[in-house]
Amino acid sequence: MKPTILLVFTIFLAGCSGHFNKIMKSHDPEYKLRMAEQFYVKKSYNKAQQLYEDVMPFFKTSKEFEDLYYKYAYCAWYQRDYFNAENLFKNYLEIFPNSARAEEMDFMRAKSFYEQSPKPELDQTNTIKALGMMQTFINTHPGSARNKEAGEIIDICRNKLEIKDYKSAQLYYDLGQFRAAGVAFTGVLNSYPDSPKADEYKLMVIKSYFRFAEMSVTDKKKERFEQVINECNDFSDRFPNSGLLKEAEHYLDLSKTNINKLSNEQVKTST
Repeated sequence: MKPTILLVFTIFLAGCSGHFNKIMKSHDPEYKLRMAEQFYVKKSYNKAQQLYEDVMPFFKTSKEFEDLYYKYAYCAWYQRDYFNAENLFKNYLEIFPNSARAEEMDFMRAKSFYEQSPKPELDQTNTIKALGMMQTFINTHPGSARNKEAGEIIDICRNKLEIKDYKSAQLYYDLGQFRAAGVAFTGVLNSYPDSPKADEYKLMVIKSYFRFAEMSVTDKKKERFEQVINECNDFSDRFPNSGLLKEAEHYLDLSKTNINKLSNEQVKTST
């Protein structure tokens, strides 16, 4: 940027800042509210927020207060301050429980938790809250036009939780903790039985328990290979058309072979 342009820009910013400071120093709450409305319309949400907050005590008992608080809450939302936005939407519902905007605020509060939902590897507390609150929203407002979006958010949240659970189970497997992996993958399958990856989770149950059986002491191997056989049979019953069926049958054959080998060794030992 050229020096002259930079100087003009700096003077302009200083002028804007000076103008806002004069507004903030005003002792006229009506004037401040008007200016807050102007900043809000211009999407200068930080300035609007400061002015709304400043004049709020003067309008608490007035008819303007509900609209003021509504926009004040959205100032936080539009600045992506979802933590404070959630609190403000919640407070709005508590202050104005019979408002015509109550449904909207209910939805926006749930959506604030959704916006705070992190990537699957991190803590999913906000994802769980968003999912639960969106489901409650749908149940509470069965005819709402927002239910389509609420349902989409629920699906996204469930998918994120599924990914997290899958990665946790896979970590057990990668670390060689095969019994824990088998339990964890069974949990994933039970939690998400309709998942497109349900057959993959079931196969990982089989593989986990097979590896666990292989590593077991001799006295425990037969019992644990029988568990693998049960899991393989369950796979065939649940996913008869799966592209992974042949791999599951492979582990079935291996387990039967291992059991036969163990039985033969026992016969040799006893004779």
